[in-house]
Amino acid sequence: MNKIVTICGSMKFKEKMIEIVKDLEIKDKYVVIQCIYSNDKFSDNEQSILADLHYKKIDISDAIYVVNVDGYIGSSTGKEVEYAKKLGKEIMYLEPIK
Repeated sequence: MNKIVTICGSMKFKEKMIEIVKDLEIKDKYVVIQCIYSNDKFSDNEQSILADLHYKKIDISDAIYVVNVDGYIGSSTGKEVEYAKKLGKEIMYLEPIK
């Protein structure tokens, strides 16, 4: 059975996220939910809507995949990790946590 995975991480790692999505979907046969809006400009209301939707994606996922290039996890991603932990979701990381 395939797992549903939500990608989490800083948008500065957009290209790495796209590469990971490809690997997860093709090689590992995961169903991946991604939200990549690199340099797009959103109003505060739109940003709030997108953030709420991202947490809903975590709700329906079996796991999250944290794109922590060079170990970097920003404050928003850190909150997403804590949220996923509270829900008992599997947490996968690009790089080991130090």
